[in-house]
Amino acid sequence: MSSLKALAKLVKELDDQIVVCMRCGLCQSVCPLFAETGREADVARGKLALLDGLSQELFVNPQGVQDRLNRCLLCGSCAANCPSGVKVLDIFIKARAILAGYMGLSPWKKAVFRRVLSKPGFFNQVLGWGARFQGIFIKPVDDLLGSSCSRFLSPLLRGRHVKPLAPVPLHRQVPSLNTAPGAAGLKVAFFVGCLIDKVFPQVGEAVLKILDHHGVGVYLPPDQGCCGIPALSSGDTETFDRLVRHNLELFVSEPFDQLITACATCASTIKKMWPLMAQDYPEADQTRIADLSGRVMDISQFLVDRVGLEAEGREGAADRVTITYHDPCHLKKSLGVAAQPRALIRANTHYDLKEMAEADWCCGCGGSFNLQNYEISRAIGQRKRENIKKSQCAVVATGCPACMLQLTDMLSQAGDRVQVKHTIEIYAASL
Repeated sequence: MSSLKALAKLVKELDDQIVVCMRCGLCQSVCPLFAETGREADVARGKLALLDGLSQELFVNPQGVQDRLNRCLLCGSCAANCPSGVKVLDIFIKARAILAGYMGLSPWKKAVFRRVLSKPGFFNQVLGWGARFQGIFIKPVDDLLGSSCSRFLSPLLRGRHVKPLAPVPLHRQVPSLNTAPGAAGLKVAFFVGCLIDKVFPQVGEAVLKILDHHGVGVYLPPDQGCCGIPALSSGDTETFDRLVRHNLELFVSEPFDQLITACATCASTIKKMWPLMAQDYPEADQTRIADLSGRVMDISQFLVDRVGLEAEGREGAADRVTITYHDPCHLKKSLGVAAQPRALIRANTHYDLKEMAEADWCCGCGGSFNLQNYEISRAIGQRKRENIKKSQCAVVATGCPACMLQLTDMLSQAGDRVQVKHTIEIYAASL
């Protein structure tokens, strides 16, 4: 009965939000999915029209509603450009929760989310085993990008060029850290995130190097869990709640000025999604989440706005390397952070920043969207790859590890000799 009441409450909340949409269709011009398919059902306006009758349609064709709703990158392009201010991502997330609550999760999602992802210690063990034995299934394919492909015909990899799991994740290199503020007079908590920990630990190392260089104290608690966005995107609020509460207990026990992360998706999730989905939490937890989310900053934003960068002169212009920048959707469209990552790049005088066309056009990853709709994801990614090549860069930088995976896949498959770096790596190399 309580679950039915919760569903009814969510449906009512959706009804109140959906009426704001004027059906103007402006979302069509910015939706990367619509640009590929041309289908009204794939754009925000079409999905909102579908959800307008969700309480009736839910009982008639729930699978059809779910299938159409899952064909979304959750990039936020529609919300960022909506003249009516419709909170499209909030609506879609809540709608997915309603559908998952009514229909239940598929067996494989229930196994992955509730038996593995929701238990950070076990999740680390599973991925540790994966790193040890992954060579049986994948083989190196590009030395510059560090990508691999499947050794066999695989329905999961489907021709992807993937980044292998790191031999030693960041949580084993630096299990925990708690240092006092130095010259900067500031102390941060560092939320690492799954991909940086297990695939791109060098990004985490760069973050710690920079913070130490600038005299910023660091609180890095052990046993960090996922931010919860993979589960929430699939409507699994149970796993999401477990992860939020787990991480909340880790970070509220130590005083610090800002909670920083080098993952745009984690930053957006903690800042926007945690408060959104905590409305039924006890008041004390809501207060703690509001306080924590209010102190979240992307690492580039923190360094530029609160610490200040070190930049040298522009001597030796002739031998500078051309670099371009891809705006992660969750960083620019959700958090409004665009100038700061570019400032990090310009601080390294070894590089010459050249803007690509459509720098803020979605790369096509979309997390689980890439797993379920790879052909469309790849088509969107090819548009990004073409813009990267036209810039004639040797390096493409970005601020999201998920985007790094997608860019690596696209460039590696095309045989392009272009490196993929996190902006924080570029700045760290200049110190």
